[in-house]
This record gives sequence, structure tokens and C-alpha cells, in this order.
Amino acid sequence: MKSPRRITLCLMFIVIYSSKATLNWNSESAIHPLSLDEQELSGEEALRQKQDAATKSSAAEEYTIDIEISFENASSLDSVKAYLNSLSFPILENYTDQITNIVSINVTTVCRLAASETWCSCEPGYGWPRERCLHNLTCQEHDVFLPGHQCSCLKELPSKGPFCQLQEDITLNMRVKLNVGFQEDLMNTSSALYRSYKTDLETAFRKGYETLPGFKGVTVTGFKSGSVIVTYELQTTAPSLDLIHKANERVVQSLNQTYRMDDNSFQAFSGNEIKLSVTPEIIFEGDTVSLVCENDILSSNVSWRHKEQELEIQNSSRFSIYTAIFNMTSISKLTIHNITLGDAGEYICKLILDIFEYESKKKIDVIPIQILANEEMKVICDNSPVSVSCCSDSKIDWIKTEWKQEGNINISGSAEIHIDSLCSKYVFRVDRTQCPSGSSGTTVVYTCEFISGYGARGSADTKVTFTSAANLTITPDPISVSEGQNFSIKCISDVSNYDEVYWNTSAGIKVHQRFYTTRRYPNGAESVLAVKTSTREWNGTYHCVFRYKNSYSIANKDVIVHPLPLELNIMVDPLEATVSCSGSHHIKCCIEEDGDYKVTFQIGSLSLPAAKEVKEKQVCYKHNFNANSVSWCSKTVDVFCHFTNAVNNSVWSPSMKLNLVPGENITCQDPIIGVGEPGKVIQKLCQFSNVPNSPGSPVGGIITYKCVGSQWEEKRNDCISAAINSLLKLAKALVKSPSQDEKLPTYLKNLSVSIDKLEHEISSSPGSLGAVINILDLLSTVPTQVNSEMMMHVLSTVNVILGKPVLNTWKILQQQQTNQSSQLLHSVERFSQALRSGDSPPLSFSQTNVQMSSMVIKSSHLKTYQQKFVFSDSDLWGNVVIDKSHLENLQPDSSVVTMAFPTLQAILAKDIQENNLAESLVMTTTVSHNITMPFRISMTFKNSSPSGGETKCVFWNFGLANNTGGWDSSGCYVEEGDGDNVTCICDHLTSFSILMSADTPDPSSLLGILLDIISYIGVGFSILSLAACLVVEVVVWKSVTKNRTSYMRHTCIVNIAASLLIANTWFIVVAAIQDNHYILCKTACVVATFFIHFFYLSVFFWMLTLGLMLLYRLVFILHETSRSTQKAIAFCLGYGCPLAISVITLAATQPREVYTRKNVCWLNWEDTKALLAFAIPALIIVVVNITITVVVITKILRPSIGDKPCKQEKSSLFQISKSIGVLTPLLGLTWGFGLTTVFPGTNLAFHIIFAILNVFQGLFILLFGCLWDLKVQEALLSRFSLSRWSSQHSKSTSLGSSTPVFSMSSPISRRFNNLFGKTVSTPQLFHPAHGIYRKCPLLG
Repeated sequence: MKSPRRITLCLMFIVIYSSKATLNWNSESAIHPLSLDEQELSGEEALRQKQDAATKSSAAEEYTIDIEISFENASSLDSVKAYLNSLSFPILENYTDQITNIVSINVTTVCRLAASETWCSCEPGYGWPRERCLHNLTCQEHDVFLPGHQCSCLKELPSKGPFCQLQEDITLNMRVKLNVGFQEDLMNTSSALYRSYKTDLETAFRKGYETLPGFKGVTVTGFKSGSVIVTYELQTTAPSLDLIHKANERVVQSLNQTYRMDDNSFQAFSGNEIKLSVTPEIIFEGDTVSLVCENDILSSNVSWRHKEQELEIQNSSRFSIYTAIFNMTSISKLTIHNITLGDAGEYICKLILDIFEYESKKKIDVIPIQILANEEMKVICDNSPVSVSCCSDSKIDWIKTEWKQEGNINISGSAEIHIDSLCSKYVFRVDRTQCPSGSSGTTVVYTCEFISGYGARGSADTKVTFTSAANLTITPDPISVSEGQNFSIKCISDVSNYDEVYWNTSAGIKVHQRFYTTRRYPNGAESVLAVKTSTREWNGTYHCVFRYKNSYSIANKDVIVHPLPLELNIMVDPLEATVSCSGSHHIKCCIEEDGDYKVTFQIGSLSLPAAKEVKEKQVCYKHNFNANSVSWCSKTVDVFCHFTNAVNNSVWSPSMKLNLVPGENITCQDPIIGVGEPGKVIQKLCQFSNVPNSPGSPVGGIITYKCVGSQWEEKRNDCISAAINSLLKLAKALVKSPSQDEKLPTYLKNLSVSIDKLEHEISSSPGSLGAVINILDLLSTVPTQVNSEMMMHVLSTVNVILGKPVLNTWKILQQQQTNQSSQLLHSVERFSQALRSGDSPPLSFSQTNVQMSSMVIKSSHLKTYQQKFVFSDSDLWGNVVIDKSHLENLQPDSSVVTMAFPTLQAILAKDIQENNLAESLVMTTTVSHNITMPFRISMTFKNSSPSGGETKCVFWNFGLANNTGGWDSSGCYVEEGDGDNVTCICDHLTSFSILMSADTPDPSSLLGILLDIISYIGVGFSILSLAACLVVEVVVWKSVTKNRTSYMRHTCIVNIAASLLIANTWFIVVAAIQDNHYILCKTACVVATFFIHFFYLSVFFWMLTLGLMLLYRLVFILHETSRSTQKAIAFCLGYGCPLAISVITLAATQPREVYTRKNVCWLNWEDTKALLAFAIPALIIVVVNITITVVVITKILRPSIGDKPCKQEKSSLFQISKSIGVLTPLLGLTWGFGLTTVFPGTNLAFHIIFAILNVFQGLFILLFGCLWDLKVQEALLSRFSLSRWSSQHSKSTSLGSSTPVFSMSSPISRRFNNLFGKTVSTPQLFHPAHGIYRKCPLLG
């Protein structure tokens, strides 16, 4: 126990023993084994070196011994300190078995009396431990340490150690502001400015801080902009705030004033870290998170900041901050409610005390909660247990799970929670009563929600659609049919919700979807399996399957198909035969398979027995027909085979025609072909003819014979080889099979192999070639999808039949005017449209006669479609380009397929205008899905005929020529042609090529341009002439229409001119639009064609009206008709008939869209011959008018007694006859040449003549229809001449005393009139011999 009068000195010995012996001290000193940490020992490095030098034993232990010494006299303290400082360490002490080294002895603590208290202070370099400062009273006013660090003075010596401890060094990170401009050189540590600033500032810092206790040094670490911010590190022991402020003042005083240091800008950042904790440790979205900041610095000036958001956090609905000082500790708590992913990041807790800032950082991560569940479920209401489950993808301490439901029906259940597996399940049952058919298809949303202990929530929805189990009702009546008959099965469901409906056989084979249709109704659905022609393959049980998710509703139906030959499979002989009235002829019907049939031959109501004959697989029924058994000589009778099966169903064979003739007319006789008259043509099935048959496999097809002289000659051979005939029969059976899509791949493979072997038979037999085409046509209607292997087999077959050895056979088919080349192309297109490559690489195929390339549209890797085809053997090439901007409109995974054929163009039927085909490729491009958006494809062809004629881009239109196909240029045009190649642009897809028109001048050629100029200028001149004619008629109308004949004549001329004027105007406007490549819509083109047709016809019918009027006035001289009646008849004939013809033509052709030509707005010739609706009436009118003219002129020149006309009548009749006689031949001649240009192969001379004559149509009407009229001339002279001579001339003309130059009697006019007859004397109106007036019927 210490006396209050005494001075207590505490010493610390560091002693090292070389053995592990335990020291026993008889004093109260505390002996502590050395357990200082590394940081504490770093300050005694010199001492450690001495220790190591003195102690070499690896087993030596180090102890720290605190010794308390009390002095009665305070003056003894200084002498003890001096003595201790004089000692030389280490001090070695030897014992019998131990070596002890005293490394150091230091004074640590001195306690003195101060008034009534004992103040225990630490010697320099030592300080009281922090826990003593917290639990003992301190002498704060004399403390030299920073708050929160060690203290230097206590008001009482602790009863139990430790005493003052060796003081720690700290490094303060500080900064101060210089109010000078920042220079970039301060960023460069090697610059002179940087070194100058650093030297001056460090000198001032040392002068200011060297008075601090434990000062070690100061270093400038850098400069920052913002004026100039100086950062530096101060190494010292923990000084008090007062000492720091005083040291800062000395720094300012020591620094040159030019630096303008701001004495209020000092800031210090202590290394003393704040304790920052986060709860919970793993944070999930939605949790309530607490961040707690603890510090021994007793200050409530604490702030929180989110580093990423760079904003100080304030109290809000989601953030709350609580700060307090508790138990000598500053505590601040930040609470984040319902934390989000955006709240993740680094949080900073900052405490500020005077110039010191203390901060701690903590980064938190927010993990999103994901609850996994099926988004949709489909449940059948069949009372089966159903479970809806959800699971958490994160391992969270969930405390509970809740299930909720929302929907129009309430289907409740029970929840099962499996916390260990982080899953929850909701189990329920539902029967038909809970979801009747009215609510079938109702969706209920089930929501599962997980809740954690810290408030996080995660949920997921599952949409459950409840559907009643389908009750199926199937056709109740038993189905029993015979082959060839049709049947249908109706399967009705009472619910409308299903995923799939299909039919399959009892063997599990799905029926091809072409055989059934499915319809959905509001309260149900139905599927109908309909078979038009049943075969034995349809015999069996069929299942109607409605599938909804994994639930299947099935209804079964048995179908019994009884054997009965199909009509097409009954082979008859003869097809047609000649039988002598006194002779006989063998008739027979054969089928491939035997059966229990009753067979008779029927001739009308006469039934003849049949004898059965079996030969290998073929069964024939025969009868020897005796012609003398019937009384039908010189007649043709039809004979049928009638097959009846066991269930009394029957079928009739194709007809056999027997021509009964007298025996003396027969000249040709053959035991197989039969007999016939001269010139008789008959057909026979090839298997019953002289064509050799293979055993067990008869040939197919028909052969045609003609009786020439006394011998039968083969006229046409369409026989099909036995092997190909067998393939054809299999193909016909396949398309009737319920499982045709499954059989198709194998059949295509066998077909490809067989055709390759049978190339010689195909090249020598048009019938075999036609059969192969029919096979491909049949098969192309089967598949909904074609894979790469199937397409390869198809193209291999096509390559054979398009080979050069087969081209001669194709020519025979062309001569027979079949459309099988178009049929082949259509088949190949259908196969290409069904091609689906899937995930396999795009298919590419290259053979001598066909090449193919394809591409699958991928929206993620869209690129321009570009393919090139080169056929070196044919020296032809071409390429196809579709820009990717047009491919964007196609459905993803669509297939674009292009095929090129070097020989196909030669075998396709020629263009309807017989344009010469340029030798080029035919390229077919198809897309697997329909194109709904505007489309553009560019193709380049090698032009093997670069010289002569117009090049046209065409496509094969399957709808032309009554659906037999033809070349069409609609939607295509030539973009570029440099002689060797032609680039075509089209707005649709199909098969394309180019045509060369050798006889039609190229529009870009000199002749083409010349014809265009002639046409435009000529028609324009004609329009002006017609307009002038109408003006003249208006001017002279009153002067020249004083009698009925003149009135009607000028009415006809005016309507002729007006009709031709309107027709020419329509014609030139439409031609200008099309020649400049402007798009004219189809409707506008139809309207223009209709009016051009109507008004051109009106021209001719008004000419006919003029002729008929002339004939009427001469034949019916004494018959009187009013002017209004004549005019009504004239207008009905002039406009009514053309209107009727035009409307009938439009109605008959436009519904099929073949009213106009494809590239010109004029009547169609190629498809419907609609042009005849103009040509025939026009030519008939020309003939009629010329005939009338001849009759009239003859009548005038040789009048009958009493038929002598008056002078005015005669003049008018002559004018009419002259007009008809001149205009009719000219107009007829013009349009005669015009019609010749329509036909293919027309010589260029006809184009030129038509263009020239067309120029003068209007001029002809002006001159010969108008100005040639004497009265018109006189009226014009009278109206426009102001001279006296003109007046006298008119007078003398009216009196008949003079003869004008254009009068009927003038020498000049007489020459023209001689063409139609001579001038006759003028009759007198009053005949003195009779004393009566003779009325002129032409006078009004």
C-alpha cells in the first residue's frame, strides 16, 4: 500500500532467461510473460537487437517485469533516473544452471501528490492503456493525447496493473489549402515547381510539428487542384487537439506568406477505424437491413453516405438514422427498409470531431429473390390430384410460405411446405362439377409467396387453366363400304379447349391431315374424317384423339372396306372397235387381283354373261359379242362391265364403244387390233395391243391406230413401260393411303433409283416420260414438309428427265400439245415450297440439268440472299439476289430455295405470241411461307442471243391458257442489259426466264424509236384533224343540214369524228404512261381498254349507220320516216351495239382477269381471243359498207323508171356514197394492218404501214367526210369570204347559172365524181306534162 506522501516510481525490466525455469519473486511486483504484439515491439527494435546479441539459446524466454518503487523524498527520483540511464545493457547475471540477461530498465509511470489527489502520469513515450482511460478518472486538462487514444494522466494508480505502456506511433493523414492558383507542374513529381513546393512546405511542417510529443517526421505526399490542396502525412504519438492546433499555427507562421496558406483549412484523418457492422450478413431483396457504426470518439456528429448515389442519406420512409452515445461509445444506426437492388453498394459512416474525420466503409450486396414456378398449367377436371409448386433459387431462412388464388372459380387445396428443399406445394383436386363446360377454359392464378425473417418477400404466379375432360361422340352408324366409295366419320367433343386433334389407326399410324378437318366452336369442337375414295388400306379401326396437355380423349370407330375394283383399275378391251353387223368381237374386262365378284356385260338393258379367266396375277372376264344377236346395225353401242361384290355394291367399268357397220365397208383386219373402215381411228390399251408385255407387270398407256387402205397403221404411241407403269400404280395408291406421308420418303428414294436405271426407256417413250411427270405431280400434293434427303431424290429424278437424251421425247409431247412441261415445273415448285432444312446446313444440289441452293432465314443472322448457278456444259449462267431488307418481312426459319434449269426453257410451251426464246436458264425461287409484304427479286441471266429483237423478263404463269401455263411479263421488267447478260427485276416469286422477240422492233432501237415517233405524232395529228372536223361541222351545221339526208349524214360524220377523237385520246394517254414505265393499276387499265374498245367500235357502227341510211333512201324512196325516228335508230345502232358488245366482252373475260393483255391496255388475244370482239364487227361492217356503196352507185347511175331522184337528193346521196366509198376501205385497211400486228411472226413492214395509215385516219375523215362535201365548201366560202366576188359566186351558185370549181359539174370535181358515176341533169320540181308536183322525199 502506498503512502500519500511518497513518490512512487514504476520500473519495467525486460529479462531474458536461457532456461525454462520459473522465477519466484518475493515481492508484489507483477511478472508478465512477454506477450506483446508485433506492433508494440516495433518501437523496441534496438532493444531486441541487444537481446538477440546477449541470448543465443533457442530455448530462451523473454519476460516483462513491472516493479513499483516508492520514495520518501521526491529528489531521489532524478538520481535514480540518472543511474538507470548510465547503465550499459545487456546486463548478464550467472546462476548455477541459468543465464539471465537484463535487456533494459525504463521508468514508465510517476505518481505525485497534487493537492488532495494523486496524479499518476506517464513518462515520455508511454501512456495509460485505453481500458484504464475508460474506467478510471483522467486528468483531462493535462492530457496530451487525442480523444479515443491513450491518456497520459490518471487520478489514481490502478490497484492492479498494468502501468503506463510503451506509447504507439500513429500516422495522421492531413491536408491544408493554399489560396494560390493550381499549376499542372504540381502533378509532376520531377518538376522544379513540385520540388520547390515540397521542400518549403516540409520545412514549415517540421518547424510547426516538432514540438509535438513523440514527433517522428512529416512528408508531403502530393497536390490536388481546388486552389492547391496539400496532402501530407504526420508521424507522431497521439497528441491532444490543443497541441495540434498550436502546431498548425506555428506551421502557418513558419511558411512564406506567398503560399497564402489558409489556417482554417487544416483537416486530419486518423487511422483509428470505426467499427461498422451489417445485419443480416447475407442480404436479399426486400430485407430490412441495419448498419451500425461504433466509435470510441465521443461525438454525435455522424453522417451516412451511399457512395454510388453520392448523396448524404437523410431520414425518409425507407431510411432511418439513429445516433447516440452509450457506455463511453458513440453509436450510429442506419436502417434500410425493404431494400432494393438499387440500394446495393458501398456505405460510408463518417464521424467528425474538430479537424479530425473518422470514417468506415462497408459494401453490401443485395441478392435478388427468384421464386421458380411453372408460368402456365393446364388441368383436366377429372378429380385427379393436381399440385402447383414453387421453389426459391436462393437458400434463405424463410419463416413461412403463403398461397393465394384469384379467378372466376374457386378451386382450393392445401399447402405443403418443405423448407429444407426451399419449395412449397399446393395440392388440390377438381372434378367436372367444379368446372362445367360453360366455365371450361377458365384460368385461375395461384400465387405462392415466401417470407423471410428480415422481411424479404418473393412470389411467383402460376396460371392454371381448367378444362373439362372431353366427352367424345362419334358417328354411331356402322361404316361398311366397298372400295371406291366414300365415307366420313364425325367426332364431336363437348369442350372447345384442346392442343391437338388427330386420327390414327389401330397400329398407331397417324392419318395424313389432308383427310380430316377440325373446327372449334364456343362450346365444343368437331373433327371429320372424310375419305372420297376408299381402298383396302382403310380397312380397320380408327381413333379420334383430342389431346389436351397430357390428357387424351379417344373415340374409336371400325371401318370395313369390302373388295371392289376401282373404275380406274378396270382395264377394258377394246376401248373402241368396229364390228361387222354379221360378225362378232371378243370383249373383256381385266383387274389385277381376284375377288368374289359377280361380273356381267351390259349393253343398255341387255345383260350378257362373262367367262372368268385367270392368268398369273391378272383376272379377266370375257364375252364373245355377236352382232347379229342385236338389231342395231349401223349404230354405235356402249358396252360396260358390271362388277358386284359380296355386299351387293357394284361398279361400272369404262365404256367400250362398238361401232356396228355393214360388212362390205370393212377393209382393215387384224386379230388383235380388230377390223375397221378406211380412215377409222381407234385406241387400245397398250397391254392388249401388239406392244410386248413383261410377265406379271403389264405395260400401261394407250396406243392409237388408223385404218389406211387395208392396213392398220400406228398413229400415236403413248405406251408406258412395265417398270414405270408399276411405279405409277404405286404412286396412285400412295396418294389414297391414310399413311401417305410416312410412305413418301421411301417411295421417292426408290423412284430416284429406278428412273436412273430406266433413262433409256424414258428417252424412247413419250408415254413413259409423261407417266414420270404424272408421278411427280401426284407426289407433290402429298407432303406438308420435305426434308433434305427427299428433295435430293426429287431433283435426281428431275435431272434424268431433263437430260439432253430425253429432249427429243419432250418435242413429241409438245407436238401433242400437252401441258406436261408446265406440270413438271409446278410439281418441282411445290416440293421446294415444302422444303424444311431444320437445323441441318442449307441444302445445295448440283447436277448437269438442275442445280439448287437454299438459305434458312435467321432473324439473328440476317444477310442478303445471293446465289449463282453455272452450267459449263450448256455455257449458261445466272444469279439471284434478294436484299436482306426484303427478307426481314419473312417469317423466321423460312426457307428460300432457288433452282436453275438449263434445258427447261426449251421444253416449256412457247410464249403465246410465239416470241423466240433466248437460250437462257429458267430459275425458280420459292419461299416456304406466304409473302404478304412488298417483295423484290433481282436476277441476272446470260443472254445467248444478244443481237436482234426486244428482251423481255418473263415468268411462267400457271393460270394462263386455261391453266395450261404460259410466259407472262407482269410485275417484271428489264433493269439492265449489256448484250451478254440481262438483269431482271420482279415483285413476286416463281419461275423466271427471258424472251427475245425477233419480229417486234426493240423499243431502244432506231426503228423502234422511229415507230414510236410516228405513232405519237400521227395520233396527235389525227386528233387535231378530228377536232378541226368537229369545228367545221359546228360552223356549217345550219347551212348543210336543211334536208333529212344531209342532217343524218352530218350527224354520222360528227359522231364518227367524236368517237375516234375520244378513242385516240384514251389510246395516246395510256400508251404514254406505259412507255414511260409508270405503273398503271389493273382497274385503270381495264377501264381504259373498255372505253378504247367502245369508241373504236362506235366509229365503225356509225359508218355502218351511214351506209344503211344511204341504202334506205334509195331502196325505200316513197317511205317516210321522221327525223327523230331516224336519229333514235342511228344512235341505238351507233352507240347501243358497241356498248352491248363491249359490256359482254368485259363480263365474259374479266372475272378470269383475262380481259386485257398482260403488258398492254388493249383487248386480250393470247388467252381469250377477246380482240375478236373488235375485229369481227369491224371487218363485217367494212364488207357491208363496201357492198352498200356498190349497190347505191349502181342504183344512182342506172335508175329504174319512176325512181329518178331530185337534184338535192342526188347530191346528198353522192356525198354519202363518196364518204362511205373512201372512208370505209381506208379505215378497214388501216385496222386490217393493225390486226396483223397482233399475231406472232408479223413482218416489220406491217408495223410500219399500220403506223403510217393510223396517222391519216383523222385527216381522211376531215377531207373525205367533211371538206369534200360541196355544200360544206360553199358554206365555208360564204361565211369567210368578204369580197363581192364571193357574194356573186354564192348567188350564181344558188341560181345554177355558174359552175364553181368544186361543184358537181366542174371539171375538177368531175374527175373525183367519176370514181362513183357521172353527173346527171337536175330534175324539175314541176312536170308540165302531168300538171302535178313531184315531191322530193329528201326535202324537209
